[in-house]
Amino acid sequence: MNNKTTAGGFSLIELLIVMAIVGIIVAIAVPSYLRSTQKSNRAAAKTALLDLAARQESYYALNNAYTNQLSNLSYSNIVSNTVAIPSTSQNYYTLAVSAVTTGTTPSYTLQATPVSGSAQATDSCAIYQLDSYGNRSNITSSGSAVTTTGCW
Repeated sequence: MNNKTTAGGFSLIELLIVMAIVGIIVAIAVPSYLRSTQKSNRAAAKTALLDLAARQESYYALNNAYTNQLSNLSYSNIVSNTVAIPSTSQNYYTLAVSAVTTGTTPSYTLQATPVSGSAQATDSCAIYQLDSYGNRSNITSSGSAVTTTGCW
């Protein structure tokens, strides 16, 4: 009688096949996850811009002029006249008043700019922009319009 016992386990080829499958899944899942988190972080930028616009309108109602100073709009934690969005501990965007005009038709332009090095830095929507007329747009850092749909 021949009592040979075979060792249990996986062969090298089986392990390589499993590693290849895991590699393919990771290659698909990670970019999809990053796009999903970028999309969810966009809501913070849009909400912050709409809040800043409401503060500008309240300021205008009291002072008959818009302001480019965030401190006049009751913001705290202001650094270089910008505010971290959503918070200083998780900084994805900086919120700022990019332009204020005076005269017969005063107006303002607000921007939420992605922080370099954050998850939003590579977002295709780039810089969110809102003006006093309610125009919503996205621009690149060079000022050209973003053609990506679904940003706002």
